[in-house]
Amino acid sequence: MKIGLFDHIEDGARPLTTLFDERLQYAQAADAAGIYCMHLAEHHATPLNMVPVPGVYMGALARATKRMRMGPLVYLLPLYSPLRMIEEICMLDHLSYGRLDVGVGRGVSPYELKYHKVEHDDSRDIFIDAFKCVGAGLVADSLSYKGDHYTYENVPIALRPLQRPHPPFWYASSNEIGSTWGGEHGLHFVTLGPTPHAKKNVDTYKAALAKRGAPAQPKAEFPGGAVIGVMRHVFVADTDAEAHRFAKAPMEVHLANLNWLRVKHGATGLTSRLNVPRGATYEDNVADGSVIAGSPATVRAEIERQAKELGINYLVAYMFLGTMSLYDALRSLQLFSTEVMPHLAKL
Repeated sequence: MKIGLFDHIEDGARPLTTLFDERLQYAQAADAAGIYCMHLAEHHATPLNMVPVPGVYMGALARATKRMRMGPLVYLLPLYSPLRMIEEICMLDHLSYGRLDVGVGRGVSPYELKYHKVEHDDSRDIFIDAFKCVGAGLVADSLSYKGDHYTYENVPIALRPLQRPHPPFWYASSNEIGSTWGGEHGLHFVTLGPTPHAKKNVDTYKAALAKRGAPAQPKAEFPGGAVIGVMRHVFVADTDAEAHRFAKAPMEVHLANLNWLRVKHGATGLTSRLNVPRGATYEDNVADGSVIAGSPATVRAEIERQAKELGINYLVAYMFLGTMSLYDALRSLQLFSTEVMPHLAKL
């Protein structure tokens, strides 16, 4: 099993310059610790995300690190010009010396899409059209493409990615429809949510991928060539009690940020793709398996248990929350990388 990190880079109740400096310092520590990839969310108009233009931040990340891969999880393709997206991917792939992995998606929040004049009900079709267009442009010297939403004719493509044919594509989904689509198209895959919910998505993805036959761009470092991952909040300390102490308050701020736009719009009872099953409190999330906190032994045992139950080969650990101190985050990472990761590598 390999280990990645995930981050929204949410509001940290401190100056944004400080927040960015701390995150880049943390990324350097993760790079030194042998983390496989740093994944970055994209959200808009919410304290959940202080890097709504992820490519800008990843440009800095590319030069602050040396070995760790990086990428959006995910770029919200309906919000981009495909031509501009092609150019950004190429630039970042070269800035990182070929360490870019590109997560793509439609966007989970109808509010964020609406702010950008995209209707949520139309976003899947727009996303699929954009994905096809971007994929075509990354391997062409001249882009000619005709779809329902995007049309280009003989547009010169002056940039090409460093990785050939292009950086690997990833897909993250919290439901079985998306999990099926990701498997059908052979993208690398990450899901989330309570363990039973995550298992349904993993099993659905695996079935669709098996029917396809193979991932579109196999990664030799993963069994079967496909990344099959789950995101978990992971907090490590010398004791279980200490881990819960430093994680609880930042996690509950994070849970509030996840719901911030729904509360603002008075839609707390919304039943839609926004409603990824999750508990309302820190304790709820520990109980459903989406938070793993404790001593190295406790964390290791729970990850091993979930990995066996879910059938995954990749853990995306979300370890540094917005209001958490840099000290606590670095200490947690240090314990995780030295006392947990070596055991997980054998799974």
